[in-house]
Amino acid sequence: MLRKFIDWFKPLPDAAEKITDPQEITKQYKRWRLRLFISAYIGYAMYYVTRQNLNPIAHVFKEETGITNDQFGLMVSISLIAYGIGKFVSGMLADKSNIRVFLAFGLMASSVINLFFGYLTSFFLLVLFWTLNQSFQSMGFPPIARIFAYWFSPKERASKWTLWASAHTVGISIAAIIAAAVLKLMDITPLVHWQYVFVLSGILGLLTSFYILRSVTDTPASVGLPPVEEYTGCQQLVTKQASEGESYWVLLRKYVLTNKYIWILSVAFLCVYFVRYVTLSWAAIFLDTRELSKASIPLIFTLNPLVGALGGITAGILTDKVFHGRCTPSNVIYFVLLAISAYCFYLFAGPNHLFLTGFFIAALGFFVDGPQNLINVQISLLTTKESVAAACGFCGLFGYIGGFLAGSGASYILTHWGWAGVFNSCIGACVVGVLLVMTAWKKENQDICKTK
Repeated sequence: MLRKFIDWFKPLPDAAEKITDPQEITKQYKRWRLRLFISAYIGYAMYYVTRQNLNPIAHVFKEETGITNDQFGLMVSISLIAYGIGKFVSGMLADKSNIRVFLAFGLMASSVINLFFGYLTSFFLLVLFWTLNQSFQSMGFPPIARIFAYWFSPKERASKWTLWASAHTVGISIAAIIAAAVLKLMDITPLVHWQYVFVLSGILGLLTSFYILRSVTDTPASVGLPPVEEYTGCQQLVTKQASEGESYWVLLRKYVLTNKYIWILSVAFLCVYFVRYVTLSWAAIFLDTRELSKASIPLIFTLNPLVGALGGITAGILTDKVFHGRCTPSNVIYFVLLAISAYCFYLFAGPNHLFLTGFFIAALGFFVDGPQNLINVQISLLTTKESVAAACGFCGLFGYIGGFLAGSGASYILTHWGWAGVFNSCIGACVVGVLLVMTAWKKENQDICKTK
């Protein structure tokens, strides 16, 4: 039984018959690319629905389960650490797995947990299963990174990747809509309970996982197509040498763990996530101290993720169309404007400057989404296709260290240096981020020239 389960995850073999007709190759590439992109978009949005559905009902969840604020914070912190570590582990596993099965299984397992999570009453079980949920959630991103590495060339990857990344905003919005609908129906009929937020999320997640199993494939070779490098005429910047054999650990060591640029960009990613989570976790509290009305704060705050999705897409287009696949110039521009936005938000936020308050919280979302997406794109170009999921997972681990620091670290800064200290720390993170991404400028130029 265990052997069959493991075999289910094995990569699909190359198709027995190769497609050689150029017109048919073009037709099939267009078909599969669109199909994979749509599946990755819907799938990742549903990963977020089954992961972010706790936040909009946190106040009800705490009241109904009887857990304290400290217990709730502990549960979230532990699960966040599990998610960060899980992204790296899942990345290593995904590199050697079938894209379709890996992506579907993580969502399926998370959805099953959602079905019964709301009915747990023990704090220990709540922590255990929410941590397990986050662990399975870590299986969503790595196989999608492989889709972009195997199906899209370096010169087009940024625009496609950043467009896909807007799926997380859609997922968060769907989770919020489900939560709002359930809580509203609770006021109308006693037949509806708050647990239905998790149940409905679980049902949608299960349906989507079955859709992924039907619609997604593995590599181009598994459907008889030539490699994307041959199809597009644009080579992957880093390729595995034949002398390196088939050992995955050799690839992991050479192209991920000892690759200085991946370490540098991962630390830059930590800086991005520090600013991102300071904004997500503390902005509403900061606005409350500036004496905005309680009702207006959630409305203003929604501008951050909504405009953020547009910022990520714009960064991808800028990278591919203006800088010809170079991520570093876009990252530098976004980091600088992100620092300026953080300073202006601190300076102007308040009831006397409602337009500027909304504008700069939207700008924070817009400019944080650029490097948040492009650093992953850049990392996918600095390693081999065979190790891309592990490299992006390694970067993701650093991101959630940044998220953890934004919680406990920003709290410490706030206590000792106030809100000025919190926003100055964001500006400092942006400065460090600029310095780090610029170290890859020359390397990126040299690599891009090789593809011309």
